[in-house]
Amino acid sequence: MQNDISQRPEFSGATLAEANQLLFDKGKTFYWARFLLNKCHAQRATRLYRFCRYVDDLADEALDVTQAKKALKELISEIETSASENAVVLDALALFNECNIEKDIVIALINGVYSDLHQVRITTIDHLLRYCYQVAGTVGLMMCKVLDINDVSAYPYAIDLGIAMQLTNICRDISDDAKLDRRYLPESLVGNIEPLALIMPAHAMQQDLMLSVEKLLSLADEYYASGNAGLSFIPLRARTAILLASRLYQAIGRKQKKQNYQYWLTRAMLSKPDKAILTIETLMKLMSNAGFWQVMETHQPQLHQALSKLPYTHAR
Repeated sequence: MQNDISQRPEFSGATLAEANQLLFDKGKTFYWARFLLNKCHAQRATRLYRFCRYVDDLADEALDVTQAKKALKELISEIETSASENAVVLDALALFNECNIEKDIVIALINGVYSDLHQVRITTIDHLLRYCYQVAGTVGLMMCKVLDINDVSAYPYAIDLGIAMQLTNICRDISDDAKLDRRYLPESLVGNIEPLALIMPAHAMQQDLMLSVEKLLSLADEYYASGNAGLSFIPLRARTAILLASRLYQAIGRKQKKQNYQYWLTRAMLSKPDKAILTIETLMKLMSNAGFWQVMETHQPQLHQALSKLPYTHAR
């Protein structure tokens, strides 16, 4: 018989330690920024990361696609019924209840991961943006609830920051994704290229691929700018952590620019000294960052033209 969230034990020190280790191992940028959060928000964010990683692992670590699809469908059922026999899911359900996170946002995330189990061939930039909303914009929305942000005016900015980070991930991981037979670079930019051809592209293809990565990272910068424009909705201490996470992720794209967007030669990563320097620079510039202290502009609806009918978007 499945347990419901009312039967959930307290989030134990051992379980939290496990979640912290998972964040350290697989979410180093967020682990770095998390230390700027207060204890409650840090623990909630770690628990949310643990659940999101669990969803990814159901898809990526299953023995076969059929098993993965079944596991994700069962997870959707568990979210809908608020009942599970899995400790990670039970804790996530308790977190969703504690933070008033709507089930449709969680299910949108799971459906985005589910889509990766089909043949991934992104066709257009709009198609890519809807995918980014599913797997990362939803996380931005959930983070709003985790950080006790209840003003719905903040939510489009949070969606944009999630989209920006996912675009950065996609540009960084082109070769790794191609090895999984996934092509997130839109056909409208690169043509109907098969993923294997992206791993070590022929010389004739390289210039077009570099221009495509440059365009997507430029698009990411537009979404970073929008996400950062909504920082003042966030509680002050958490605001610093989110700004730092944003700056660290955006710096990955800038490192790719320095590498002339040649993703096949090396994977863009930030070293510990890179992170330390960027952290100091970010903290030193807080006082002069007007957008950190107040909303400087209204949300730009054109950023959500591709996201119609999705929860909390400007296009609803």
